[in-house]
Amino acid sequence: MNSPLHPVLVHLPLGLAVIMPLISAGVLFAWFKGWLNARAWALVVVLQLALAVGGFAAMQSGERDEDNVERVVPEAALEAHEDAAKVFTWLAGATLALSAAALALPGDRLKQGVALAAVAGTLGVLGAGYVTGKRGGELVYSHNAASVYAAPAGTPAGGPTPEHRDAD
Repeated sequence: MNSPLHPVLVHLPLGLAVIMPLISAGVLFAWFKGWLNARAWALVVVLQLALAVGGFAAMQSGERDEDNVERVVPEAALEAHEDAAKVFTWLAGATLALSAAALALPGDRLKQGVALAAVAGTLGVLGAGYVTGKRGGELVYSHNAASVYAAPAGTPAGGPTPEHRDAD
């Protein structure tokens, strides 16, 4: 059986969710102090875009992997993780919209005010990412979701070795 794509994809948005409050607050502070101009905020927008797109891709891959793990994981646990992922993805998208608006609006004070709201949004995304990751970890570690991708006992992970094939 092929390895699932979902565990590979979740790390980008969750990692970005952890660092975005620091990066966005740092860029806003430097912008407010005059050390950077408004164009520096574009870095925040690009990273938030990567977070939102990565969250959406992770959510879609989780939907595909759901069919494989639902035979070993209780439906309520899967739905709790899925619901948390939806909240995470929607908050990431809303924060992206705020971040982009901070570049598009007129006047530095208005831009900085919207950017401050985007910084607050990154904290919400971080909290939602924590809940989503915790519920995903429970699927793997408490409900043994990864077992559906494990090789049968006694079979090497790469498949049967010549010695095992000869024994059959």
